Amino acid sequence: MNDPYETTEMHLERLLGRALNSFDLPDATVERLGAALAHASSLHSSHHSTSLRRATYRHAYLLSDGSSLVLWELVHNTGRDSAEQHELYAEESDARLAASRLPAGFPGFAITEGLTGAEGSLEQSLGIDLDADLELLSALMAPPPPQLPPMYAPDDSADHARRVLRRAENVDRPGEETARLLRAAFAHHITQVFGRQFRVGGKDAGFTLYEHAFLLLDGTETSLWEVEHTATPDGRHMCEVYEAERAAREAMEVRARVR
Repeated sequence: MNDPYETTEMHLERLLGRALNSFDLPDATVERLGAALAHASSLHSSHHSTSLRRATYRHAYLLSDGSSLVLWELVHNTGRDSAEQHELYAEESDARLAASRLPAGFPGFAITEGLTGAEGSLEQSLGIDLDADLELLSALMAPPPPQLPPMYAPDDSADHARRVLRRAENVDRPGEETARLLRAAFAHHITQVFGRQFRVGGKDAGFTLYEHAFLLLDGTETSLWEVEHTATPDGRHMCEVYEAERAAREAMEVRARVR
């Protein structure tokens, strides 16, 4: 359910597009989703028999005002020729009610409330913690606290910029134009603006964000934003560099959603 290369905007477009009842969602809910910055999806419950399949997914969103919003997706194969059907609800109770109305042979939530404990065990066995997901996403996307103006130090700054760009592994790293601009750097300042340890894909992964601020010969200032993390398949250290802080934070958020 979590595609590491899918933006929140793309995820919402896909989710709303496939739901048969997306037009039933409250206008206020859809309007709030327009301010979604990040998302995390997880399997909430499921039922499978010889010919019947039903699953409920929880999609949690972090909004630009710091609040969160959850959508509940009911997926079942009651369409023509057992085609998969998707329904979307703003409230868990509505998803439960919809599940209880599925054809005979499909246990619905309303008549299987005794399974609640089992469903909780399912979430635990899959290592799903939506509160932790939202905390992680909030931390990654939160702006840093106000800082004092950097105290620039002349220290072979052009070479420092060259080394930062050289170790970047991301394909969308700054290009030759930025490298050429930074050849005129004569002083720089390094600040760690974020650093946290998270569980990603069942393993510990560290995320650190640095701002490399440069003072150029013409008196202007520019920055490179460096992300260092270990959210890689083999746990190795990886470095990514971006021209904008927001792009760097979004990159961390994508890495943190890889499961």
